[in-house]
Parts: sequence; structure tokens; C-alpha cells
Amino acid sequence: MTQWPKLDAAGRAEAGRGRATGLTATEVAERVARGEVNDVPVRSSRSGAEIVRSNVFTRFNAIIGILWLIVLFVAPVQDSLFGYVIIANTGIGIVQELRAKRTLDGLAVIGEARPTVRRDGAATAVPTAEIVLGDLIELGPGDKVVVDGEMVEAENLEMDESLLTGEADPVLKHPGDALMSGSFVVAGSGAFRATKVGREAYAARLAEEAARFTLVDSELRNGISTILKYVTWMMIPTAVGLIISQLVVKNNDFKDSVARTIGGITPMIPEGLVLLTSVAFAIGVIRLGSRQCLVQELPAIEGLARVDVVCLDKTGTLTEGGMDVSELRTLGGADEPYVRRVLAAIGSSDPRPNASLRAVIDAYGTGATGPGAEAAPAAGAWRITDALPFSSARKYSGAAFAEDGGEVAGEVAGKDAGKGEAGGGEGGRTSSSGWLLGAPDVLLPEDHPVLAEIDRLNEQGLRVLLLARVSGALGAPDAAEGAEATALVVLEQRLRPDAADTLAYFAAQGVAAKVISGDNAVSVGAVAAKLGLAGADRTIDARRLPTDPGELAEALDNGSVFGRVTPRQKRQMVAALQSRGHTVAMTGDGVNDVLALKDADIGVSMGSGSEATRAVAQIVLLDNSFATLPYVVAEGRRVIGNITRVATLFLTKTVYSVLLAILVVCFQVEYPFLPRHLTLLSTLTIGIPAFFLALAPNKERARPHFVHRVMRYSIPSGIIAGAATFVTYLLARHHYSGPGALGAETSAATLTLFLVSIWVLAIIARPYTWWRLLLVVAMAAAFLVVLGVPALQTFFALRLEGTMMPWTAVAIAAAASVLVEVAWRWVDRHVART
Repeated sequence: MTQWPKLDAAGRAEAGRGRATGLTATEVAERVARGEVNDVPVRSSRSGAEIVRSNVFTRFNAIIGILWLIVLFVAPVQDSLFGYVIIANTGIGIVQELRAKRTLDGLAVIGEARPTVRRDGAATAVPTAEIVLGDLIELGPGDKVVVDGEMVEAENLEMDESLLTGEADPVLKHPGDALMSGSFVVAGSGAFRATKVGREAYAARLAEEAARFTLVDSELRNGISTILKYVTWMMIPTAVGLIISQLVVKNNDFKDSVARTIGGITPMIPEGLVLLTSVAFAIGVIRLGSRQCLVQELPAIEGLARVDVVCLDKTGTLTEGGMDVSELRTLGGADEPYVRRVLAAIGSSDPRPNASLRAVIDAYGTGATGPGAEAAPAAGAWRITDALPFSSARKYSGAAFAEDGGEVAGEVAGKDAGKGEAGGGEGGRTSSSGWLLGAPDVLLPEDHPVLAEIDRLNEQGLRVLLLARVSGALGAPDAAEGAEATALVVLEQRLRPDAADTLAYFAAQGVAAKVISGDNAVSVGAVAAKLGLAGADRTIDARRLPTDPGELAEALDNGSVFGRVTPRQKRQMVAALQSRGHTVAMTGDGVNDVLALKDADIGVSMGSGSEATRAVAQIVLLDNSFATLPYVVAEGRRVIGNITRVATLFLTKTVYSVLLAILVVCFQVEYPFLPRHLTLLSTLTIGIPAFFLALAPNKERARPHFVHRVMRYSIPSGIIAGAATFVTYLLARHHYSGPGALGAETSAATLTLFLVSIWVLAIIARPYTWWRLLLVVAMAAAFLVVLGVPALQTFFALRLEGTMMPWTAVAIAAAASVLVEVAWRWVDRHVART
């Protein structure tokens, strides 16, 4: 059993005496040889065998395969063409899905989490699959625990285990505590030893399924499954009746009766619908993959197209991840060189700084280049006595440290610091004083005079951090009480160059954008205003939002920009919007976005985001480009709109096929078509056009109720087409007589059915573009070629006899086409109202 024994008391004491070095290269090699490796196959796509199996072994393929084998024995080869079409379609589906698999697998490698493992005393990033039993894995904010383990080092380490337990409050971890894979770091840092790897780790039961290429929870796929269920219910009794009618009641040539019976059954099956849906999704994956967009759950393509509200985190989404210190303003006469040294020391206290603290380190730390950096003395000689990592819930970080002379920083401030007065020996023994760096409106009371100055800076879209001296324990809930404002650190945020255009796109498409950020509300509003977001002038401080879900939903509907939002509030906001019937997408890159990303209908993470955000998001933008989202929406709309068109074509054929079979049984006549006739009609009016229409650009806004909309169009169209065809067939039976009468009757009926079907195609192809018009005209021309070329007439058994009946067939088709047009326009108006 691949488990590492728990640390005993001696082991914990040894770990606590110094920095653990981890396994040696020799120990790693020994564990690899014993198979103690985290070898769980986390796949982003189905295997090749699964793809082949899902495309080949289907219920309808089995039915068509049996019918095809029968036709091969009893009918000419041209009546078996439908079988070769199915083979070709299946092959195309397999090829496209394999292409999508290669794309997904390649992107998954790029976006794969690479935990930092300590070996031979050096930290190195390794793929998750290369972690071995006993490895020492380092953790920092946003890191996900990928295997089960036990804490060895912990510095104010706060873990979020809500994905496992449902409890949203962070859990403070200490050496010796157990860690479960699936949790992630909220604040602090540490290291843990892997005690379970491979399929024995808890992660194996989560990640292997969670990251799989999946088609669950897709309205399109569920709708098509519902349609196929309806088709099966209609097809079975109708086919049985047709078999009895053609083979038992009618005393015709046996082989011809078998061929016509099969010709009546096969068109009832919408065999290409599932194929084209899979191909459309696969092509979508490939197209998005070319834009460095990893689709971790396939329905996300469809889901984002249905989104009507997108919630955006400001940092990392509207702005770039990095920031620059533009100004340092001291307060209360504080000595600026000393303040810079304090900032440098705070920066050195956090081994995994966030973007704001990274900017401070760049400006005032060792090797800094920021404003005033040339005067900042090194802080390496200051001993850290306490540290508080940044937390999105707290909105600040902090540190306490002893200076060169032993006194605790924080006992020296203001003008006294400039004179070098240390605060005496008593100060050197006091470790309760320290510094906090964070949100000014959180650290200071509402009526503090400094806040007015900060508001003026925030109105310019600048982010402001307050450096404040405090007394008492840094981690206490009331640590900020009595904070003495010492300096303001002004940060300039870099707007993403594509953010304004992306927001404009969403506005044009009727998608409401909600900026929900943990930053100061005024600053967030200023950034949103620069990007042209409507409602940016009505920024709301989330601390003043109601807690009642109904009132919260009302506030969210009326507002667009929200600041000082906690991670828990982000989750509540998503739930409140969903309670109003909205389909919500959430974008983010930080650990504070994880819970909201998980609860949103569609979660979108930046590739540079934390491991935890990438793990729960359905879509990962590997190139960190916010501008990719419109392409994802467009791809989803293409899939939804085009599959709706294609499904209507296929279902129209199913409806008229079932109706014709019922009428044949009721009137006790021969079925009018051989398989070759319906193969020709299906190819020209459905098969070839459907491939072009399924993959064409489509910017129509996605609408719900896929099944109802398809049925509303296809049922009247199919009934009209089937009835018109049967009327022509009955008239032809009265008109023609003699040995070749059945062939002439079939030809007349085929002409009517083709003309009505081509008109249905012409309606579905709207709005017209040059290629859509060309497609319809080309299909009509191909049918005329079949009617005009003697060899093709013979091959397909189509020959129009005389002039009266063919023109009658045309007239009936024209009348039926008018009825189809009227029905479609009525349905359009009815659907628009509903």
C-alpha cells in the first residue's frame, strides 16, 4: 500500500528545527522503481478507443447495419448506398473527435499544474504525475493540494477545504495536520509530505473524472437524446406496421417488398444528427484551441453562448496581473527612508507575495528600481518576529520584526525614527508591535481624514495601500483597531488593451457585465469607467449590500460595479443572480475567485491564475487574453444555432417518413420509395447541406428550449411534405397503369418530396449569404442532373413519364411549399412571443 507513515513527535521536532530538505535523487529513483508514483491518468479527453466505440456502437448504427446487410442480399447495390453513407459519416466523426482530442491533450499539458517539490534541499517544479511517495511539496497562496499528505512546515497557513467539506471558513494548519487533496491555500505558506499517491490519494477519485472531456449537462446533447427517444417511440410501431403491410398483406415480389420496407424504415432514423453535433463540438474545440483556449468541459462552449450575465474580477481580468508603485506618501511626518525600509522588510516576510506586495518589493526590496529605491537600505538585518500573510477576507497583510539593535519595528515611527530613537530596551523585548499593509478603508475608521485623500487617488483609478503601525497580535480579529496611519503606497494598475473592446462586445450582445472586486469601490469604478462600462458611475461598496438573497439579487440587477467584495460575497452574488433566472459566467484568476467560479454556470480562469482556479474552471484562457471570451461566445452560438438548423432538417425527414409509412399502412398500398430514392433525397436536401450549415459562422443569440423549437418547425414541415408526397403518389397510381407504373409513380412522388424538401432547406438557410444561396442552387441542380442523365436515371430508377403527372407533382409541391412558408412564419411569431 503506497502510504507514508505519519510523523512521530521526534519527526515533527526535527522538521521544526530547520528547513526540511526533502528526498534525495536516489530516494526518488527507488520510489519510482517500486511504483510509488502519482500515476493517476488525469485526462482532458476520452481515449481513442472510447471515441471509436462511441461513434461505432450506437443503437441506430446497429439498426441501420442490420437493414444494410439484408439489402445487400435482396436488392441491387444502389439500394445499399445508405450503408456506405453511414460508414463515411462514422469515419468523419471519429477523425474530427481524434483531432479535438489531440488539441485538448496538447493544451492540457500547457495548463497542467506543476507543484513545487523540494528535493536535495532545492525547490523544483515537477508535473503532478512525477510526485513520489514521501515527496516534500511546497505550498503558497492559490496552490492546490494534489495528493494527500501531512504538514511538515506551516507559516500562518490557511486552507480552504470547502470543495471537500462545504465549509467556507479557512482552516489554520499546523505541522502534523493532515491535508486532503482537493483543498487549496488561501493564505500563508508551508510544505507537506505526500503520504498517499496514485489511485489511493483522494485526488484520484476527484481529478480523474473532473478533468475529463465530458458531454454532461448540455442542453443540446440532452435535447438530442430526448428527440431520439421520441423517434424511437414513433419508429418501432410504425416500422412493425409497415413490415406487416408490405410483406404479409401485399402479395408482391418478395425482394422488392423487402427493399421498399427497408426504404421506409431507414429515413425514420436521424442517423447524422448525433454525428454532426459531435463534429460541431469537436471543430469548436479545435478552433478555440488555436486561440490557446482550453475547454475542460465540452458543454462550456455551449454554456457560455447562453450566458446573459458575466461577472468579472478586476485584477487579472480587466487589468493585467502586475502593478507599479507610482508614489509613496508619508503621513504624520514619518521619515520616508525609514518607511521604505519597513516596506522592504514586510516584502521580505512573505515568501509568496501577491501582485500588490510584489510591486512593493520591486520598488523597495533588494535590487529595487521603484521611486525612492536608491535610498532604501537593505532590510536583511531585521529579524522577523511575526508575519501575517495577505488574505482576501482580511484585505491586509502584516509583519513584526526586530531591527539591527534588537528593537521591534513599530516601536520606531514618525519623527523619532528619523532621529534614530529605538524605543529602548523594553521595546526590544516587545514582539506585540507590528505593521499592517492593506486596504485603507478596512484599516481606518470611516471618519478618518486620510480617507478623503485616498478617495481622490481612487477616483483616478489608482490602487492605494495603507502602511499602518499597530499594537497587539497581528492575527487578532481586532488587529486593525487603533492603527496609526504612517504612509500611503500608490499603485498604478495596467489596463488590458483588449478589455474595453471585450466589454463593448458583451454590451452589444445583450450580456450584462458585473465587475465584482475586492479592491476599493471608487478605484474599481474609475477603472470600469475608463473601459466604458455602463453604470461605472454608480459603484457600490459590497460591505453595504443587503444579506437577504432577494434584496441582494435586486441590488445586483441594478448595479454594475461592486468593490470590497469578499470571497464569500462573490459566491452569494453568483447564487443571487442565478435565483433570478440568469445564466452566469464568472471570470477570475485568484484564490478568492475559486468558490464563485465553482458555483457559476460557467467558470473562466486565466492561464496565469492559481492552480485552484484553473482546476475548478471549465474554460482556461492559457494566453491570459480576456479578448478570447468573445470568440468562445461566438463558437458556442455557432454550435447552438447551427445544430438547431440541422436538427430541424433531420427531424423533418423523420416526420414525413413516419407519416408516409402510416399512410401506406392505412391505404394498403406499396411503399412509394426504394432505399436508393431516399438516399438521394437525404444526401441532397439534408446530408451535404447539413455539413456546411453545421460548421458555418452563426452569430444568432442562443435561445433556450432547444427541443420545443426544433419540434415546432420540423413537425409541421414534415407533415406537409409527407401529405403532399402521398397525394402525388395516389394521383400517380390512378394516372399510370401497366408494367412500369410503380416506377413512374415513385418518380412523381420523389419529385414532389424533393421540391418540398429543398424549400425547407431554403428556409433553414436564411438569412442568405452568397454561399448559402449557392448551396441550395447546387443541390437543386444536382437533382436536375440525375433527372436529365440517362445513366443516372437508370441507376436511381427515376424516370418522369409524360407531362401531365410531372407538372401535377410540381404544382402540388408548390402549394405545399407555400403552406410550409406560412407555417414557419406563424411559428416564428409564436416562438418570438414565448
